[in-house]
Amino acid sequence: MLVPMFKRSMMILLLLGMMAAGGLMYGYSEQDSAVKLSPGESRSAEVPAHEITVYVTGAVNRPGVVTLKEGARIGDAVNSCGGVLPTGDAERINMAQVLKDGQKVQVPEKAQVTRAAGADKSKSANNGKSDAGELININTADAQALDSLPGVGPSTAQKIIEYRETEGGFQDISDLKKIKGIGEAKFAKLKDKICI
Repeated sequence: MLVPMFKRSMMILLLLGMMAAGGLMYGYSEQDSAVKLSPGESRSAEVPAHEITVYVTGAVNRPGVVTLKEGARIGDAVNSCGGVLPTGDAERINMAQVLKDGQKVQVPEKAQVTRAAGADKSKSANNGKSDAGELININTADAQALDSLPGVGPSTAQKIIEYRETEGGFQDISDLKKIKGIGEAKFAKLKDKICI
């Protein structure tokens, strides 16, 4: 009775060994036939482009928030919003300026610029004094016109000019507070006398 049980156990062990060997041989044959991707098809090599989001407002067809690739310029953002309206003055904004994430881009209206240009002419006729009701365009005014604003002296006027040259212009009149020496109180005196 002991012998047949031993034979049965040996038979089961032999059968399990043959199945394991067959599985190994099948695995090796399938490994050779596996399709390998070439390095050009590897998705892990692709680096996703960084994106920035900017707010475009003013004289554009569809103002709003747009997402662009990092390194995009103001012209790209304006084009994403359908371009400049006929009433917009694209000459007063630096379309080649590189955008920063979170930046606000405002395309000015021609009417604002015309009014400001009239203010600049009247200043030169009145030795730097403006007539009541006329606005000074902080993106185009010269140092003399800026100096005539309340609380703005020659030094601050120069800082305003330097800011618009390095930053591509003011996008909003409240950006004037970024100039050292112009705080909330001084801006409150200026805001009704300036435009962009």
